[in-house]
Amino acid sequence: MNAEATPRTRTIITPASQPAMPPHIKFRHDAGRGRWHVLAPERVFEPDPIAIEILKRCDGVRTVEQIANELAKDYNAPLQEILTDTISMLQELSDKGVVKA
Repeated sequence: MNAEATPRTRTIITPASQPAMPPHIKFRHDAGRGRWHVLAPERVFEPDPIAIEILKRCDGVRTVEQIANELAKDYNAPLQEILTDTISMLQELSDKGVVKA
């Protein structure tokens, strides 16, 4: 029997999105190796240092714009550049099912 699958709707990340990790995704620090890992079913991601700082702030409360503002202040970097890069990274992770918004 050939059942039609419902196509997955793509979430578009915007400055107003409030990203968080779904319950089945774990963001863990491996103290022995000194590395952060994103653990997803049958996948493991090792985020770079910038992605780690973004993911630490993905609590489902803060907006992408608030996260970018915090990062711009913390790193003394241009807000628009940080916002653009943050949206791009979160969109990629959302497309992989690692982040929801």
